[in-house]
Amino acid sequence: MSWQIRIEHSTGYRYATPVMSSYNEVRIIPQTAASQLTLEATVRTEPAASTYRYWDYWGTQVTAFDLHTPHTELVVTGRSIVQTAPAPQPPTDVPTWERLGADPVADEFVEYLRPSASTPEHDELTAAARELVARHGPRDFIPAVGDWVRERLAYRRGTTGVHTSAVEAWRRREGVCQDFAHLALVLMRAAGMPARYVSGYQHPSAQAEVGETVEGQSHAWVEGWLGRWWGFDPTNAVPAGEQHVVVARGRDYNDVPPVRGVFSGGTSTSLGVTVAVTRLA
Repeated sequence: MSWQIRIEHSTGYRYATPVMSSYNEVRIIPQTAASQLTLEATVRTEPAASTYRYWDYWGTQVTAFDLHTPHTELVVTGRSIVQTAPAPQPPTDVPTWERLGADPVADEFVEYLRPSASTPEHDELTAAARELVARHGPRDFIPAVGDWVRERLAYRRGTTGVHTSAVEAWRRREGVCQDFAHLALVLMRAAGMPARYVSGYQHPSAQAEVGETVEGQSHAWVEGWLGRWWGFDPTNAVPAGEQHVVVARGRDYNDVPPVRGVFSGGTSTSLGVTVAVTRLA
């Protein structure tokens, strides 16, 4: 059954001294694609600023703005209504490992096969990927990777940051959804499967009541190429479905940060992030 979800995402910063100018990019507008339709989307800033939108290299809609009046706080709020679809099954006509490793796939998806800043190569992780390949075909490989990651990472908030790599989280044996996704990507790419990072939101309850607003969360999961892209949430051991709202895709977190910017002024302190989600239908 498809869902209709309202999301309100607010994030902000407080500055030690007045900021005279700042330049910002925001990635918080959900995408419209085959399994998801964005019905409404707005981005507001405090102080108010004129915004413009463009699509980046990875296909993510970016809201950009700059401020040139003194301010000691900046708050960005995105509101959207999205219709999502149930989780699809993996495709039945999945390429073999040999076909995934052939030149046409490697050429088309080279950016989703190479290591990145947050998903570096590591000999032990490459060996683990090869062991999983020996036991699983491509169709069953992605859930098996999710099992492997969850057996080795404990979910603990505040233990890692946005610049923590998959290898660092694996060594610590703990992390958050971003780390689960990054570690899964290392294994998938080491196996020769094109894989990309997905950021967005997740409604926390599969039995959500219509009209009830609850605390949501920014979330991350992965998509692997099985003849078409198929999404899987390694943190929760489920395919990406009606509870998942896609905002951005890329090689890793560094391609999809919700807010990125530069400013002139004193040091900044985060005001935190709040996400409220409501199932409307």
